[in-house]
Amino acid sequence: MSENKRTEQLSLEEQEALMQKYDVESNHRNVTGIAAIIVFVLLIAFSVFQLYTGAFGVLTAYLQRTIHLGFALVLIFLLFPARKKGGNNRNKIAWYDYGLALLALVVCLYWPVFYDSIVQEIGALSTIQVVIGILAILLVLEATRRAVGLPITIIAGLALLYALFGQYMPGMLAHRGLSLNQLANSMFFTTEGILGTPLKVSSTFIFLFLLFGAFLVKTGVGTYFNDLAIAIAGRRTGGPAKVAIFSSALNGTISGSSVANTVTTGAYTIPLMKRLGYKKEFAGAVEAAASTGGQIMPPIMGAAAFLMIEFAGVPYWEIAKAAIIPAILYFSGIWIMTHLEAKKTGLHGLPKEEIPSKKEVLKKIHLLIPIFVIIILLFLGYSIERTALLGILSAIIVSLFLKETRITPRKFVDALTSGAKTALGVAAATACAGIIVGVVTKTGLGLKLGNGLVDIAGALTDSINVQLLLTLFFTMIASIILGMGSPTTANYIITSTIALPAILALNSQLDVAIPVLAAHMFVFYFGIVADITPPVALAAFAASGISGGEPIKTGINASKLAIAAFIIPYMFVLNPQMLMIDATWLNIIWILITAFTGMIAVSAGLIGYWYKGLNKFERVLSVITGLLLMYPEGYSDMIGLVMFVLMITYQFFIKKGKNEGKKVQVEGA
Repeated sequence: MSENKRTEQLSLEEQEALMQKYDVESNHRNVTGIAAIIVFVLLIAFSVFQLYTGAFGVLTAYLQRTIHLGFALVLIFLLFPARKKGGNNRNKIAWYDYGLALLALVVCLYWPVFYDSIVQEIGALSTIQVVIGILAILLVLEATRRAVGLPITIIAGLALLYALFGQYMPGMLAHRGLSLNQLANSMFFTTEGILGTPLKVSSTFIFLFLLFGAFLVKTGVGTYFNDLAIAIAGRRTGGPAKVAIFSSALNGTISGSSVANTVTTGAYTIPLMKRLGYKKEFAGAVEAAASTGGQIMPPIMGAAAFLMIEFAGVPYWEIAKAAIIPAILYFSGIWIMTHLEAKKTGLHGLPKEEIPSKKEVLKKIHLLIPIFVIIILLFLGYSIERTALLGILSAIIVSLFLKETRITPRKFVDALTSGAKTALGVAAATACAGIIVGVVTKTGLGLKLGNGLVDIAGALTDSINVQLLLTLFFTMIASIILGMGSPTTANYIITSTIALPAILALNSQLDVAIPVLAAHMFVFYFGIVADITPPVALAAFAASGISGGEPIKTGINASKLAIAAFIIPYMFVLNPQMLMIDATWLNIIWILITAFTGMIAVSAGLIGYWYKGLNKFERVLSVITGLLLMYPEGYSDMIGLVMFVLMITYQFFIKKGKNEGKKVQVEGA
């Protein structure tokens, strides 16, 4: 790797500043002195607790989840300041934060200390238990505000108000309302609220996979992904953009954050794209779109795959398998558009001297082994906890092959602390999401909203097919709005709780058969693309912080590049075979051919270039051709293929004619 290439990267301090600005989960204190020792011990203890229960069996539900929550809350109040900008005192722990940490410890220890008596008297709360329950709610809300952000906190707050004052709500939204006693009971003394399914997954599956990611990072795999991407795509047309796509897809397998992925990978790829000649907004958009796609990339999918197991009731391998074709089409779409943009503007790949030696790249190929270990073990049916533990062990073992990749005792400890830090936001988000899920379950809000969206669509049209598409459209808008500013795990929980029932209501009201997994994937996709959809578009804003481009323009460009994410969910709801549900290999091959061909046509129309520049009519025709090919229906595929062949033939011969004309002019001169 050349020296020039290295100097283009943002420094670690610049990356950290961007992360703190756009990624709330990274906005933590850098404490010193005794406070640093306390935090260090707690982080190590948190990881050791999770490793122990993962290896030897989790505790009973209430104990496992309250201890997990206790670690998270205490550490959040010690590490995350109450205000984002705290001046010179930002890195000092305020006296009230020590108080909140102590209060969180008391509240979360209440279950382990008084477990037997609580279980024996379950349902009949004493005054102290009501106080404990209310304090737990308030502490979770404040911790989530600090470590995750306002969007999910506001939604949870509104959900609580709805639960308490439901009797005053209009029309179908009205319900009997809950008393403070009932609210405290359902939120903290049952597994239907804070201690519900989301926190269950956080306290078992997700933490261990975050720890796996932390150990993998310590082997230097992030840098290796960049080098591998450069070796494969660096010299191709528009090389740096394709490097960004390739490396972001790989990093997405171990990253649970679109913003973190954008900053860490984009710190290198965005300056390279700018130097090659890409416009600032386009360079930032490529990285933001690719990094956001990392959250839909199997096998881990930003940890949402493990939540989907519980929420959709589908085995892990079915989820990972279903995500393959949509992920291929998503990244293919971005790849095609960057290629066409490079062709349109005459951009080339990186010079040979900036491409790492293939011998050096192959020398570290062993760093990919842990990822394949994870995939193989999950395919063989190993439990998720055991798979994560063996993944961590494999990362440690393969790191020993070379001195520069070796996980030393110091790196081992760093991995334990960084993994625990990463888990804090997830733990808070899942606990807070549990509040939302609990209220929706207790009040029937999800079903009411779902039926309401279907009824609105029905009022606008008598056609069942149009009503289906309208309901999907309304659900898409709701998912994008609900997903804005939320991390992947919370994002999926919120959209699957509030927006998903609308799709499921279609099955009963319109007598259609949309598979549950297809419905879950639909809301998951649109919740994720909120990270690049203006006006919030956190990943696009982070990318613009590196590129120097205008944030909203970057978001618009990113949305255009990620057009597949706005089309494919409709396709797999209408044709679940795209998710490999009840599909033969012939079906899958045909879907891949037509959908990929369609992506070429849509991309050409949006970029305005194919073999030559396209006029407005040709661009519209190209997009229509692509949509016909991507629409899962036999007649539309055949019409689309005919139009595609005609367009590509026309393009080819027009360009050939122009080239021959230029050749004649040169020879005549």
